[in-house]
Amino acid sequence: MKLTKTFKAFFESEKSGGLLLLFVTIVSILLANSSIQTEYIAFWAAKLGSHSVTEWINDGLMTIFFLLIGLELEREIYQGELSSIKNAALPIFGAFGGMIFPAGIFLILNFGTVTQNGAGIPMATDIAFAIGILSLLGNRVPTSLKVFLTALAVIDDLGAIMVIAIFYTESIDYMNLFIAFAIMGGLFILNRRKVHTLFPYLLGGAGMWYFMLNSGVHATITGVLLAFVIPFGNGGKKTSSYKLQHFLHNPVAFFILPLFAIANTGIAIGGEWYEGLNHPNTIGIMLGLVVGKPLGIWLFSFLAVSLGICTLPRDLKWSSILGAGMLGGIGFTMSIFITLLAFKNDGEEVITYSKIAILVASFIAGTLGFLWLKFTLKPARIKKQTN
Repeated sequence: MKLTKTFKAFFESEKSGGLLLLFVTIVSILLANSSIQTEYIAFWAAKLGSHSVTEWINDGLMTIFFLLIGLELEREIYQGELSSIKNAALPIFGAFGGMIFPAGIFLILNFGTVTQNGAGIPMATDIAFAIGILSLLGNRVPTSLKVFLTALAVIDDLGAIMVIAIFYTESIDYMNLFIAFAIMGGLFILNRRKVHTLFPYLLGGAGMWYFMLNSGVHATITGVLLAFVIPFGNGGKKTSSYKLQHFLHNPVAFFILPLFAIANTGIAIGGEWYEGLNHPNTIGIMLGLVVGKPLGIWLFSFLAVSLGICTLPRDLKWSSILGAGMLGGIGFTMSIFITLLAFKNDGEEVITYSKIAILVASFIAGTLGFLWLKFTLKPARIKKQTN
């Protein structure tokens, strides 16, 4: 299987971005537990107008991340792995299982409690981290496994976006929502009239974001909606969609996501931090990510192949699917994002312990996935050159 240039660029940016995420997360935790702890945490909580620095990052800059996700999803649907039902079925079923099982495990432990709203937390997969860990295995990783994990993570993100839109919207201001969708309708008309200049779409997107923010629906959803009204055309290098996607790769991977990680992982860890990990909420998060993810991804993929809905690529084994499922348990960015929405009214302590549970679970899932694939994937054969 040959990789397209677009996919290679995406994979490389996500790989480097994942390693950077790991670095800044460690630095952030160290600073939050250093001699400048008070000043460091206070900086991210400082108000800029009506919102804190962290809220501007989470509600504003992360919209750009969701815009990139939307553009990547659109490309996958039109030209990539999701353009063919046969190719798309395996990662779709895998992602579906990878969302149902973690949420189910969480709800078994938390249903009927004040923390049941956190069921969406272990459903998410962090693309950058998962691909970053996979890249450490070098050329022993089959192309099909790279494509499967990437497609699965993109679909997983779409699922997380739907969860955010449906389950984490408390009240809706329908007038603001109507205006946001009216702007989107205007941009769609521009699309159909073959207006390819990006400026009106970005200007309209800013307006959509403002009204969506005031509608009660999380403003980051604007990014995904905007992506699907930007002209895709034939998907070539001269199209608006390609230009914007290509432009956003590096800023998102090397600025926005690291900034999000720094702002949201500045956790002051007390001497008895581990006591918060014995709560049904944190146990549900950790079991959902470490156990539910690989189990759901593997089982639903196996069922899809067994029922003849799709086939397993020739260069993949079921052990590789299980390894990808383990890497799928790296929740991080999306899991932390959903945590902030799920528990925003439940106090800082619940959010802090949930973040710690996500970090612990993501570390375990990433380590297990790396070791499992390292010992189950055969090293690539190096062809000898003949003089």
